[in-house]
Amino acid sequence: MTEPLLRVRDLKTYFVTEHGSGTARAVDGVSFDLYPGETLGLVGESGCGKTVTSLSVLRLIPEPPGHIRPGSFIEFAGRNLLTLAPRELRAIRGNQIAMIFQEPMTSLNPVFTVGDQIAEAAIVHQRLSRRAARARAIEMLKLVGIPDPAQRVDHYPHQMSGGMRQRVMIAMALVCHPKVLIADEPTTALDVTIQAQILELLERLQAELGMAVMLITHDLGVVAGSADRVVVMYAGQVVEQAPTPELFARPLHPYTEGLLASVPRLDAPPARARARLHGIPGQVPASSDWPGGCRFHPRCPYAWDRCREEEPPLLDASSGEPGSHTVRCWLLTEPQRRTTRPGP
Repeated sequence: MTEPLLRVRDLKTYFVTEHGSGTARAVDGVSFDLYPGETLGLVGESGCGKTVTSLSVLRLIPEPPGHIRPGSFIEFAGRNLLTLAPRELRAIRGNQIAMIFQEPMTSLNPVFTVGDQIAEAAIVHQRLSRRAARARAIEMLKLVGIPDPAQRVDHYPHQMSGGMRQRVMIAMALVCHPKVLIADEPTTALDVTIQAQILELLERLQAELGMAVMLITHDLGVVAGSADRVVVMYAGQVVEQAPTPELFARPLHPYTEGLLASVPRLDAPPARARARLHGIPGQVPASSDWPGGCRFHPRCPYAWDRCREEEPPLLDASSGEPGSHTVRCWLLTEPQRRTTRPGP
C-alpha cells in the first residue's frame, strides 16, 4: 500500500478556558491517515473537534489559550510538522498544504482585490513577479469557473456573490498546486445548486492537480458522493472510520447510525419517505466536561453499565483488510445488545 501523505497520531489540542473553569479538550487523541490522491471525509456535529483538528495540522491554533499536547504527532511527507521552525512551517503552509476556511466573507480581506489576495501566495512561495502573479491569479479565476476573470481580478470581495467568493477561496488555496487541500465546510451557507457546483469543481480540480483532499463537513450527504473514506468524530474523538461504501452500508457506531438516519433518502420506501426524519436526542457535551466511559452514552439508545463506566478503544470491525473499519463501541464485543435501530 502507498505510504500516507499525512499521518496524524494521538492528536490532543486543549484550550485553557477563561476564569479558571477548566480545560477544554477539543481534540482528544485523534488519529488518521490521508493518502496521496484520496478524499478523506471528516464528519461530525458542530463542537466535535473537526475544525480544531484541521487547524492543528497547520499549527494555526492560537497559543494561548490553545496548545497541542506533548505526545501528539503530525507527519507530512516524512516531516514532523510539530517540530518544524516557524520559517520551515511557513514554507509548507499555503504552499504544500492549503486550506479553504469557513465563511469566505470573513476569510477574505475586504480592502484588497481578490486578484491581489490570490497572487500573494504565488509571490511569497513561488517568487513570482507581481505581473506574473497577476497573470496566475487570472488563470486561477478562470480555472475555478469565474466568468470574465480579467475583469473580476480587480474586484473586491463585496462585489461578488457568496458562490463566487467561495470559488475565490478555492483559487487562493490552489494557486501553488498543493499536495493536500483541507476544505472546511466548503459549501456552508450556499444554496443547494451552488453547493453541487462547488463539490463538482473540487472533484475536477483534484483529478487535474492530483492532490489529496480532507473534506470537513457535518453533512454525510456531502461525503457520500465525494469521499473515498470517512472518519466520524464525536466529542473530540474518532468514533468510527471506514471506506465510504462500507460505512453507509454497515454503520456500526450508534452515533453514525443516528447521523445516517437523519439524512433524507430519495430511495426510501413510500412509508419511510413520509415519516419524520430521526434526530439524535440531546447535544454534544461541553469539551471541558466530557462524560465518563463512552462519551456518547448519554445519547445512545443501546447504552448499558459498561458504557457508562469504561471508555471503549477503537476496535477493529473490518470485513476485509485489517484496520480498514474501526469503531469505538462496546457493541462490537456484545452485538446481541443491538436490539433496536434508531429511526422511523
